[in-house]
Amino acid sequence: MSDSNTTDFTNPSTFILLGIPGLEANHVWISIPFCAMYIIAILGNFTILFIVKREPSLHEPMYYFLCMLAGSDLVLSTSTLPKMLSIFWFNSREIDFSACLTQMYFVACFLVMDSGILVAMALDRYVAICDPLRHSTILTSPVVMKIGLVMVLRGGMLVLPFPFLARQWPYCRTNIIPHSYCEHMAMVKLACADIRISSNYSISVGFMVTGLDVFFIMVSYIQILRAIFSLPTKDAQLKTFGTCGSHLCVILSTYIPSVFSALMHRFGHNMAVYFHVLMANAYLLVPPMLHPIIYGVRTKQIRGRVLRLFTHKGI
Repeated sequence: MSDSNTTDFTNPSTFILLGIPGLEANHVWISIPFCAMYIIAILGNFTILFIVKREPSLHEPMYYFLCMLAGSDLVLSTSTLPKMLSIFWFNSREIDFSACLTQMYFVACFLVMDSGILVAMALDRYVAICDPLRHSTILTSPVVMKIGLVMVLRGGMLVLPFPFLARQWPYCRTNIIPHSYCEHMAMVKLACADIRISSNYSISVGFMVTGLDVFFIMVSYIQILRAIFSLPTKDAQLKTFGTCGSHLCVILSTYIPSVFSALMHRFGHNMAVYFHVLMANAYLLVPPMLHPIIYGVRTKQIRGRVLRLFTHKGI
């Protein structure tokens, strides 16, 4: 290890990202699925944005929220994957201190935004099923835009203390982060100071955001299920519930990796570091890849537009 990485310093100019600690020899092979997931996420989410923009029939609240989710996923993927791939392919491990703080902020901010958008989509499904005659008057375009703005401001403001607190700590032990990106706690744990403020605030934000968002989604779906079971025929029940299928799959693909990551941090102290890093990466990479696939496969309107787009190009 070079002296520059262990010398006492208060404000390092750069940090060193290790990638996947313990699996450095396999970085090139690990990069293949990571790169594939990134390409699918980029193409899939851009396709969603393109189709919704081009098709006037999709200018509805459900698809506006889907576009917000696609945009958030694009930023989330792009804020981490290019640097990860440069580590895997070119061993480019250095990252500027300010760039590390910026990456930390973007990752946490857009994770919070993703969760909030899922709540907004649950609200859309609730109004569409429980009060269908007033759906277009309740969720007008200005209301949808205001909801989107609230989700952006919520993510931005709640996460804003992360980089400010991290910047004030003295880093006098090492500047080596055993991670593939500037994950908040992996970075602040390097500080030679009492970081309980950062730690407690991070836990509070995670608990508040995930806990409240999941609670509101559950309340929405309890009301949705009550409305569905009150329908007279089984066919009507299945057809109505089918309109929620894509959203439910997206919720599962978002929160299941989050739950596994949290459980590993809580109970996986004896697991190798690379398990924790891989799970944290899955939490960031898998949902942005799956979201456009789920909506592309399960939503008839989007599936039809995609097929028509490629059929037209083929002709």
